[in-house]
Amino acid sequence: MKETFMPKKNITQIDVSGKRVLVRVDFNVPIENGVIADDRRIREALPTLKNVLDRDGSLVLMSHLGRPEGKGYEAEYSLKPVAARLGELLGRPVKFPSTDCTDETSAKAVASMARGEVILLENVRFAKGEKKGDSEYAARMASYGDIYVNDAFGTAHREDGSMFAVPRAMAGKPKVAGLLLEKELKYLSGALAAPAKPFIVVLGGAKVSDKIGLIDHLLGKADAILVGGAMAYTFLKALGREVGTSRVEEDKLHEAKRMIDTAAKVKCELVLPTDHVCSTQFAESSGDIEVFDTSIKPGFMGLDIGPKTQTAYALRLRKAKTIVWNGPMGVFEWSPFAAGTQQVAKAIAEATGQGAVSIVGGGDSAAAAEAFGVAGKMSHVSTGGGASLEMLAGKVFTTVELLDNA
Repeated sequence: MKETFMPKKNITQIDVSGKRVLVRVDFNVPIENGVIADDRRIREALPTLKNVLDRDGSLVLMSHLGRPEGKGYEAEYSLKPVAARLGELLGRPVKFPSTDCTDETSAKAVASMARGEVILLENVRFAKGEKKGDSEYAARMASYGDIYVNDAFGTAHREDGSMFAVPRAMAGKPKVAGLLLEKELKYLSGALAAPAKPFIVVLGGAKVSDKIGLIDHLLGKADAILVGGAMAYTFLKALGREVGTSRVEEDKLHEAKRMIDTAAKVKCELVLPTDHVCSTQFAESSGDIEVFDTSIKPGFMGLDIGPKTQTAYALRLRKAKTIVWNGPMGVFEWSPFAAGTQQVAKAIAEATGQGAVSIVGGGDSAAAAEAFGVAGKMSHVSTGGGASLEMLAGKVFTTVELLDNA
């Protein structure tokens, strides 16, 4: 596979014995009442962490959780439950020294580490320097490690302090990719440099505005783009179709029409739903539900692709050799509107079983693949929603560029 990024050194290529390895992980997991609801992001980091520990290194881990605003400790965003879960997964204690990643307690805990020890620092977003990336904050965090590892693909599109200013402050020290970051780059950048044909993209979700860059980038590469979700109704309205009360981005109708015209010019099929599962209410169990061919009656909103569209999309996907899927086909969390997303997910899994390369963008698509039991049957399920969207759209990440070249 040709790669569009300069390949980076990874953690396996660096001697870590007796060294403190500062790893930016993405432990931004859902926590409800102090309990982790989904630990996938913690599990995804384990290969990198175990590689360091197996080779006699020690680990200093930094992550964010949620969106605190750099005003100090906030209990609801504490990484303490994550430290406990990580300890269970690693089978060894994970120290959690302080409520502030930059204070003396944290610094002393790091300075006195023995080989094979693991420290998880408190939420980096409690520190105001994380979003500002100021030099004092960067220098303090940089002093914690002999080696810097970026394994946080989920935030690789953001130039936050721990992603950008901290590694820049580690002049002369190795700065390398973790195994998860390397895998994400291989699939999201490498696999699309020369995709096997037919190359089919499935796009869903609520907004056209979120996907303009992605569609523009893939129009010249993909053989077909299959559109579902609420974003389909902006395209359909741009073609003059009746869409009832379906969600439409009125200010993006001209963009939708431009993309339809561009697709025709570059001979990429932009395929829109031909039938729709609709309801009079945006709710799971109330409202009148009907299926409409082409035009949607006034008072009804499209909440899933219809059965004919489900079959047509599944048939195309089973013949594909490369598939990118980003965004659900409907409100898949509600059973009356789940079939479209489920049929697409199953068809992608079947194509993968027959040798296709399938790449699932993070966020809702990853959640849907998990919900329908097919995540393990895909070539790659990304851990980053926004990051995967931007990388698939061809953007270059400065947080990756500053790592040492292979």
